[in-house]
Amino acid sequence: MVYRCLLFDLDGTLIDSRADLIGSVNLMLAELGLTPLADERIVEFVGEGVRLLVERALSAAYRREPDEAQVNHALEVYRRHYRAHLLDRTRVYPEVEETLEYFAPWQKAVVTNKPYEFTVAVLRGLGLERYFNAILGGDSLPERKPSPEPLIEAARRCGHEPVECLMIGDSRVDIEAGRAAGMKTCGFVGGFRGREELESAGADALIERFSELRSLVHAPGA
Repeated sequence: MVYRCLLFDLDGTLIDSRADLIGSVNLMLAELGLTPLADERIVEFVGEGVRLLVERALSAAYRREPDEAQVNHALEVYRRHYRAHLLDRTRVYPEVEETLEYFAPWQKAVVTNKPYEFTVAVLRGLGLERYFNAILGGDSLPERKPSPEPLIEAARRCGHEPVECLMIGDSRVDIEAGRAAGMKTCGFVGGFRGREELESAGADALIERFSELRSLVHAPGA
């Protein structure tokens, strides 16, 4: 297919941030006097925004629904810990930088549910910010994925129509957002969620290695 613009999720797509997300959640729980959660459980909570991550972690730790005051306080605690530790063990996935370099002529954007502050800090700290024409976090607009609005806005900022864009992500949220925006979608099997979730969400294509994007995306006029 010919695409003029590539949109990327962040966590589980461009970067493996699991260790720092898990560590920050468990630091939050420990500060609140709660028992830490298993790594796999916390990863299940990632992908739909920081508030839902905190709510889900509290629900699992309390074994009941937390009230709003508890969530708001825990959110402040989590943000403080993650701000301090977001680059401790987070790494770029193999072949990502080479692939982004290959696609230098294309307009590219990051569209993530991660707060914008943390998104920019991570991209800048890992040397990835320079590859992108637009960056949208989960708090950049009133709606976040799976709403199509962030993807449509990213396309607009890159100067393209949604139909000219490919959305690349690792989760149901990314695929549903892309489809709702009228874009083709590509699922990264090597991310947080795996093949089954991406297939059931209806991804148009799947890649196991990031470099496979080169054969999936053709240059305009090719």
